[in-house]
Amino acid sequence: MIPTPISTATADHYLWGGTCDGWHLVRAAGMSVIEERMPPGTAETRHWHTRAIQFFYVLGGTLTMEVEGATHHLSSGVGLQVPSGTAHQARNEGSGDTSFLVISSPPHQGDRRETAQGEV
Repeated sequence: MIPTPISTATADHYLWGGTCDGWHLVRAAGMSVIEERMPPGTAETRHWHTRAIQFFYVLGGTLTMEVEGATHHLSSGVGLQVPSGTAHQARNEGSGDTSFLVISSPPHQGDRRETAQGEV
């Protein structure tokens, strides 16, 4: 197979959380790369992954990442690795859109577990 360039204009797109966007840039057996866009005031459900190690890398805006009770504010050009088995939540607490890459190894589909109410 000959590789071809991919972008948000050509990648498979999906909506999540009602208003957030995701684009599958890479879908491979050992890794996935997704670009996501979160409008202001949005958040994903706090969760963890049984196998996947994830790396969140901010392309624009500021991404608030809560990981096991610690809060990190990631700006453009900054990333954070989240080990498997680690509860986390991405939020956009800013006034503009935030965009970021989520790189997962192995791919996280089917690997997600929701955290219980109040669980850290």
